[in-house]
Amino acid sequence: MVRIKTLGADLVKSHVLVLDAGDSVIDTLTDFAGDLQLRSASFTGIGAFRRSTLAFFDVESKQYQNIPVDEQTEVLSLIGDIVPREDGGWQVHAHAVLSLRDGSTRGGHLRAATVRPTMEIVVAESPQQLTRRFDPECGLALIDLDGDSAIEEDPLRHGLAPSNRHTP
Repeated sequence: MVRIKTLGADLVKSHVLVLDAGDSVIDTLTDFAGDLQLRSASFTGIGAFRRSTLAFFDVESKQYQNIPVDEQTEVLSLIGDIVPREDGGWQVHAHAVLSLRDGSTRGGHLRAATVRPTMEIVVAESPQQLTRRFDPECGLALIDLDGDSAIEEDPLRHGLAPSNRHTP
């Protein structure tokens, strides 16, 4: 069960989400954005995952390579943003650095993650709406500061986390 507390009501509102074992990080953030109808937001988090899927962008092929992490990890850093999609859904774009039992790390785009035992995420809600636009030159969906372009229909193509229900 996710517990949420809103901190302040100035121009930027901050929300604290505490996730429990078994929760999906991407699904939780997507649902949260929809429930609050966020215009856009950024987030940071720490905690631990039972397992996860990261991805690395190959600049030459303009494709993402999945990095499965099928073991318990500490989340050293989780950062990202949430923007609305043209179809009314929400798109989570997250990067994570994970520590393995031996202290080595894995990092990349976070595509999916299951929490164990907990995850604490602080979401900073922006009063301005942001969107993403596919840039064919670099092969990525980038934040469109003009706000007049749409997101590509296949977010996985650009390393963004899927908005549908997916638990690794």
